[in-house]
Amino acid sequence: MKKMEGRAVLCLLLAAVLIIGLIIFGVRFVKDGDKWASFYANAHVYSQGRLAVGSVYDRNGTLLLKNDKDGAHYNEDESIRKATMQVVGDQGMNVSTAVNYAFRSHIIGYNILTGTNGFLFADNREVKLTIDADISKTAYEAMGGRNGLVGVYNWKTGEILCMVSNPTYDPSVPEQAENAESGSYINKVLSSAMTPGSTFKLVTTAAAIQNKPDLDSWSFTCTGSHEIDGEKVTCQSAHGTVDIYSALSKSCNCAYAQLTLELGSSVMNDIVKQLGLTKSYDINGIKSAPGSFNFDTYNINLGWAGVGQFEDQVNPLSMMVYMGAIAGGGKAASPVLLADTDCGSVELLDSQTALKMDALMRNNVTSNYGDSNYPGLELRAKSGTAEGAKGQPPDAWFCGYSGDYAFVVCVEKGGYGSAVAGPVANKVLQAIMAE
Repeated sequence: MKKMEGRAVLCLLLAAVLIIGLIIFGVRFVKDGDKWASFYANAHVYSQGRLAVGSVYDRNGTLLLKNDKDGAHYNEDESIRKATMQVVGDQGMNVSTAVNYAFRSHIIGYNILTGTNGFLFADNREVKLTIDADISKTAYEAMGGRNGLVGVYNWKTGEILCMVSNPTYDPSVPEQAENAESGSYINKVLSSAMTPGSTFKLVTTAAAIQNKPDLDSWSFTCTGSHEIDGEKVTCQSAHGTVDIYSALSKSCNCAYAQLTLELGSSVMNDIVKQLGLTKSYDINGIKSAPGSFNFDTYNINLGWAGVGQFEDQVNPLSMMVYMGAIAGGGKAASPVLLADTDCGSVELLDSQTALKMDALMRNNVTSNYGDSNYPGLELRAKSGTAEGAKGQPPDAWFCGYSGDYAFVVCVEKGGYGSAVAGPVANKVLQAIMAE
């Protein structure tokens, strides 16, 4: 009798283990089934280690990538292929944030009921992006072969229209991937963090609006250099006496270094967190790179950090979203890459701060950059010149917004911001407005 009882207990234990195992498997199947289906050994969807199913389209239905048993087939336009390579991906899946890597389950058309067969849900194998192929081509050609990036998104809907990175290569030519220039595998809009130069003055300005009640009466006299603890912050020329409007439009380093010291490191640490510059954005499951800053340092370094130098590292997408939040009265849609997906929103500023920032950025264009250089755009913008390695030309930055579109442009080793990056932004925005 005791032997039978022991066997019964053992059977019950085995049954319990089996049931628990089935529950765990079921949970894992629901949670990770798409990853299992995307495994390279799945002969249903891979041929010789490469995807053999699925298509990727832009927002207008333009084919960007079609996979079949013969391999990957890209858009027939070489400029479009190069402009969208870091977004769509190459045949070797070298770009970890690209669609053909990060969204493999979408391309494969995995469904929890039918797996990867796709016969009931064939449209699951067609992925539509928010990217505009023609706008991306315009951005790529506007860069003129120079290294850097162009990002544009609709701050109302969250749709990313353009993420162009240079250097790049033609994904339809595998040999180019094998000999790709360093940096070609990175979508710089998403995955880089770079010295922002004077575009960062838009961050320091927001901190000043929120923390200096006397900002409207604040002034500074620039002689071309400003001594801090025995060391100097310098400008290209003496700007004379400036208020906050002219300090920003003339991009006065000396004034902004002093303003940063008056604000203090605690305020500067708070503002970069408030504006989302130290966090990652989730773009349909793809994580952007966070920025990093060091304000807890000597006064001279703090002054340069407030100008956008020292150890400031800004992610371009985060800066682009910040531009959208200013345009949106403090709020902006979170960026998305897959069409017809919910974007959510972020609130980065109060409405009064955003309104003041809007006026300051508009003044930059009307008093410095020139409306005639950006016809019909009613542009709000800030340029930046980011000093890099000694002896190397600086990076040229330009960021801002026009209508529903926020943008960020960086031409690496390009020179001065508005003169170099400004025309790139204008060409892209004019193309968007013309559609």
